Amino acid sequence: MSRRLEDLRHTISSTLARAIFRLPAPLLARVAGPVPEVLDLKLGFLLRALAVLRLDVLEHLSPAEARARSARSLRLLAGRRPAGVTAIERTLDGPGGPLQLRIYTPANLARPAPALLYLHGGGFVIGDLDTHDAPCAYLAHESGCVVLSLAYRLAPEHPFPAAVDDALAGFRWLADHADALGLDPARLAIGGDSAGGNLSAVVAQVATREAWTVRPAFQLLLYPATDMRREHDSHREFAVGYFLSAATITWFLGHYLRGDADLTDPRASPLLAPDLSGLPPAYVAVAGFDPLRDEGCAYAGRMLEAGVTVQLDCHDALVHGYISLGAGIEAAAAALDAAARALRLALKSA
Repeated sequence: MSRRLEDLRHTISSTLARAIFRLPAPLLARVAGPVPEVLDLKLGFLLRALAVLRLDVLEHLSPAEARARSARSLRLLAGRRPAGVTAIERTLDGPGGPLQLRIYTPANLARPAPALLYLHGGGFVIGDLDTHDAPCAYLAHESGCVVLSLAYRLAPEHPFPAAVDDALAGFRWLADHADALGLDPARLAIGGDSAGGNLSAVVAQVATREAWTVRPAFQLLLYPATDMRREHDSHREFAVGYFLSAATITWFLGHYLRGDADLTDPRASPLLAPDLSGLPPAYVAVAGFDPLRDEGCAYAGRMLEAGVTVQLDCHDALVHGYISLGAGIEAAAAALDAAARALRLALKSA
């Protein structure tokens, strides 16, 4: 399909979705068709539309094609930057070359300010600063924190552990430049969604284990990938039809991991780390209809057992990737609000 036709299809899809979302609930239910009782009704319609248009199928695309598609689709219902949030671009020296950083600052911020290094989702293959622009700006606005979004290297051009190395370098850069940026070194958090949640968990583990001078004060883990073995029940329950499919996960990991040995490396599967004691407090959010739900819950449970302060939220009506749906689905917006609130409270008292 040509780029022009692809753009046209996304424009039509977005316009139709927004129009249909405004229908009365009884009519929306008829359009959505049969959906699980707990699933958000608007999400039910969206999932049906994705299935018909095959917009959720990535495994037959090249990484470049998948990135082009996600660059459009992930912004369809993500919304826009809130008024008053400014964004500037910076470049840092990463392990494999320059890395781009986008820094979001809310209005009327007192200095030195708390900050969050945010690592975007996308299965380690897709996603970038633009796909996560609106959620990052919203987190900055609602939490009262500076949010720094890092464009780490993507697979397959840069397989595991390149993204890990970049995430570690990103937090070290933040710690080293905190004073110059007007940030409080004692109130620096690490966070992200999906693959970014995976990388955030690994950064927190490495910083704790190696006793970095400046360590994350808080973890914001949104539907994180924590176990590459994919043995939890939710991987089977939601393998098809809920936005992130088993086939797409296979496609992601086939590009990211170098072989079976990487599956059990704690830098890829942080749930398998032998010791989670001493980690910073964490907010873990999972979605009820997400293949990654159970491994996210398992990671929260292991941290609790190790004595880490953890808040676990399960958004029963949502699917994987909900932070990109806030402009169209109220339940997704509420879930992002909950994350921003947890970040605000944690860094206020850190």
